[in-house]
Amino acid sequence: MFRIFCLLLLPVQLLAADFSGVKELIKRRVPWLQQHIVFETLQGKDVFALQTKNRKLVISADNANAAAVGLNWYLKYYCHRSMSHMGDNLFAVSPLPVIKESIKVNATAQYRYALNYCTYNYTMSFYDWKDWEHELDWMALNGVNVMLIANGEEAVWQNVLRRLNYSEKEISDYITGPAYNAWWLMGNIQGWGGPMPQKEIDSRKALVQKMIARMHLLGIEPVMPAFYGMVPSTLKNKTKAHIIDQKYWGAFRRPDILDPTDTAFARIAGIFYEETQRIYGKDLHFFSGDPFHEGGITDGVDLGKAGAGIQKAMQQYFPGAIWVLQGWQNNPHKEMLADLDKSTILIQELFGENTNNWEDRKGYEHTPFIWCTVTNFGERPGLSGKLQRFADEVYRASNGEYASLMKGVGIMPEGINNNPVVYELMMELGWHKEHVKVEDWINQYTTARYGKYNKQIDSAWHGFLQTIYSNPGYQEGPPENILCARPALQIKSVSSWGNLKKGYDTTVFVKAVKSFEEAAPLFTKSNTYKIDLINFKRQVLANRADKVFAEFVAAYTNKDTSAFDKGTKEFLHLHDLTNLLLDSHPYYRLSTYQQQAMRSGNLLNAMMLITYWGENNPKEDNLHEYAYKEWSGMMKTFYKKRWELYFDYLKGKTKTAPDWFAWERDWVKNITQSH
Repeated sequence: MFRIFCLLLLPVQLLAADFSGVKELIKRRVPWLQQHIVFETLQGKDVFALQTKNRKLVISADNANAAAVGLNWYLKYYCHRSMSHMGDNLFAVSPLPVIKESIKVNATAQYRYALNYCTYNYTMSFYDWKDWEHELDWMALNGVNVMLIANGEEAVWQNVLRRLNYSEKEISDYITGPAYNAWWLMGNIQGWGGPMPQKEIDSRKALVQKMIARMHLLGIEPVMPAFYGMVPSTLKNKTKAHIIDQKYWGAFRRPDILDPTDTAFARIAGIFYEETQRIYGKDLHFFSGDPFHEGGITDGVDLGKAGAGIQKAMQQYFPGAIWVLQGWQNNPHKEMLADLDKSTILIQELFGENTNNWEDRKGYEHTPFIWCTVTNFGERPGLSGKLQRFADEVYRASNGEYASLMKGVGIMPEGINNNPVVYELMMELGWHKEHVKVEDWINQYTTARYGKYNKQIDSAWHGFLQTIYSNPGYQEGPPENILCARPALQIKSVSSWGNLKKGYDTTVFVKAVKSFEEAAPLFTKSNTYKIDLINFKRQVLANRADKVFAEFVAAYTNKDTSAFDKGTKEFLHLHDLTNLLLDSHPYYRLSTYQQQAMRSGNLLNAMMLITYWGENNPKEDNLHEYAYKEWSGMMKTFYKKRWELYFDYLKGKTKTAPDWFAWERDWVKNITQSH
């Protein structure tokens, strides 16, 4: 009778949530809290509560992800501790802060998304498990519950192509090198930077399996690559199926697209999803794939039926799975959305800091969407982020005409090792119902980042909100540093789509940096303070370089040899000063990145990506400097050296203008061989 009574109670009883993943996170990051926290299950949806009871912090939540956010809330707002991609401040606190009255916080965002395909190369090409443990812990603490996985597909595609009777050589020619898989999976390139050694393919597969297991414990759903028709350009030589030739992406041969309305699509999609299940399991609920990305050719394709075909194949193998699409440029085509079941579609307003496509396209033709920011392109250095716009637009989208379609927030940086304030604010917006005023929020952020409140730091950051973190106007990433540009007398940008313009008052910024530096004696043990101080001072030098450049160009135009010599010497000295500054911390050293790349044995991929990117056609050389880096080592041997060669040419010391295309490739070759 007792067993029957208990069974009758089960439907109304709350099943205990699994907090084991969060407990392990505490052990890894804040072991000093381990004996002082108790977890309890709380009824609701994405909710947590905090209260001190019997000298223990009780974190109540309905799931592991909400519990992790509750832990982070306590660390940030009570212990003044934080974790980031640019340093952690997780020192022990004693005595522990007491929360007398329970506080309860509900998520306002159903989906809290993270990562761009490009992040996997500009930041994560050579991550090992230690790196990923840190990454996933940060994701959990900041409430990310949906995260892209763009590694490990090499093993899936090997199996797919073997079943399509491809030779091992043909398969190897299709798969990219480890620093270029993002653009392969987006359908932009194939084979470039390869071959990828089998050892690397196997280690990536094992790493992703480990990642997925950890993500499940932390309440983070993986978003896996979908099959949207991308196939090797050689497949059209092996089948009579309708394959749309995708031509070139810049100088790179693109993979082709197998028409999703062709009968062969369902067969190959089935092979792809079977191999995905075989390697990564069936417990997958989100898939990402963008047909015809960045200029793909759609001629002869019924886009409505194509979209329906992609969705149908996905649902056959993963019923109920959400198809995640990037709202980028003209994607997703409205015609492709027309015949879809919108209940299993999610669109990312990718470039929210500059666009409002969610509004212009009437909620993406009445499709669920999330508001995201790219913030950074190519992980190019620089300080930027339109913080108040983030808060304003998320609030506006959540309370406007398309509020019922607005399902969450996301961070989609091309590189994430920069501007930690951006990512922390964006993720926290998913837990605020009210309109956030960043000038109020920032005080708590800085106190947690550096461990204690400081008047000079507070003043400095309010100056940063007026300058670097409110930079107005259209901008693809941070303003660029002319010290790192290919030398010329007329320069509009360092990278093809970048901008040198600083859309803020640089004198106000300098004043703010001076205020920040005044606090240095009180923060000698703070790694986060040191990292930020270097970054702020680096930006001051970069801004100064704009003025010096203009001066020596004017002197050259006016044939003022003395002024030209003085200006060029100062310009080169700025390279030296920047190099010296950056060398004061491992975070900003080229050698740190090289060591990471050498772990996987592919330094060449790494060095190509951050210099000339990869193109070998001088007429299609528009990706050089797209991922340039301000690192010690780079500043003197690459950027300064280029300018020295150019100044020698302008002064008549050399008769032939430098061939930057050849010089950059020789530099990469030499530095790779020297290691």
